[in-house]
Amino acid sequence: MTATLKQQAREIFARTLNGVSLEKHLARQLQCRDGVLHAGEHRFPLVAYRRAVVVAVGKAAVPMALHAVRTLGGQLPLHGLVVAPQATDTPPELEFLRGSHPLPDETSFCAGQRALELARSADSHTLVLWLVSGGASAMLEQPLMPEISTDEMVAFHRALVHSGWNIGEMNALRKHVSAVKGGRLAVAASQAATQVTLLVSDVPEGRQDVIASGPTLPDASTIAECRVLLAKVRNALPAGIVRLLESEELPETPKPGDPAFARAVAMEVLSSATLCEEAAAAARELGFETVIDNSCDEWRYDKAAMYLLYRLARIRQPGKRVALISAGEVSVPVTGDAGVGGRNQHFALYAAHLIAGMQNTAVLSAGSDGVDGNSPAAGAVVDTESWSRADRPAAAMEQFDSGKVFAELGDAITTGPTGNNLRDLRVFLAED
Repeated sequence: MTATLKQQAREIFARTLNGVSLEKHLARQLQCRDGVLHAGEHRFPLVAYRRAVVVAVGKAAVPMALHAVRTLGGQLPLHGLVVAPQATDTPPELEFLRGSHPLPDETSFCAGQRALELARSADSHTLVLWLVSGGASAMLEQPLMPEISTDEMVAFHRALVHSGWNIGEMNALRKHVSAVKGGRLAVAASQAATQVTLLVSDVPEGRQDVIASGPTLPDASTIAECRVLLAKVRNALPAGIVRLLESEELPETPKPGDPAFARAVAMEVLSSATLCEEAAAAARELGFETVIDNSCDEWRYDKAAMYLLYRLARIRQPGKRVALISAGEVSVPVTGDAGVGGRNQHFALYAAHLIAGMQNTAVLSAGSDGVDGNSPAAGAVVDTESWSRADRPAAAMEQFDSGKVFAELGDAITTGPTGNNLRDLRVFLAED
């Protein structure tokens, strides 16, 4: 029996997740040979150090920490911290704290304090590995000023999550009110310490300092930019946060050239470019002529869906099977009480409405981390009959309840947390 386009879209997603295996890419980029740590093109003779500090935070923290411990185990005494949403298989050599996402909780503030303590313990004989992945903005937090309460910080994060802003805008504000974001965690370490940051990117290409709000990297955003943004959202933020952002005493985040980064290097292990490459390769293996288009990254979901379907129509050819691959995140401004779902399922349901009645078309949208909003699914896949098969889909759109629709249709994509986080993947398939 010939696989349907929906089934083939699922297969492309499954092969893509396998292709972006974090363990495989870490093994290539972080190795220890003959007493020398190889981190990409960088070399660190371990004889120069007496100890290593490993801090892993984010949705990919556990596999990153496990690989670092395997690589350095027996070479140097290890101390450190893992902050991740899952507690399974965490390395016993490192302290573990369960991370909260998308909003910080008490554990997030504890994690922020512990990370600062570990940074401050580093000296010229310390090798520090910062292992950073998406989701860490919520999992690692400390207010910049003691007068800002943890409740205000949580409310601040909540307002940003529901703002509909892109990740760069949200993280610019987060960096400037936090003691651990925007490079400040690196500043807490001695300037003589060697700091190596490994990144799993869930942000647009070329914006490393936005990943997890850039705790260990020079910050490109400025107070002036934050105040422009503040004017748009002032009424939604706690009063203490507003006072801090407006204060003349607010310090700027560290920039390139700051002495804190003199002995620091950073490298990406994986990014959305890898996600697209693997998805395109999987589509070609299944016989699709493939195009990659990420130009609608960070657009509103409806505008992005219409644009990508227009692009699909342009590449369709008689007698051809075509695939359009797109990575990134779309925004879904939420109003009122939301139901079950997330941006991927909301996008997929809207796409189902647009392709209803068309011929031989399927759309998949799913998160590479295996999580979509507050639902158990990573995303969903639809075809030209999905809208008509769904129970009250228009109402589900209005109530942000797409997760219920796809659970009933059997078209939810459920992987469980993948231990990776490279943004969302959208796959558009068509044949004539």
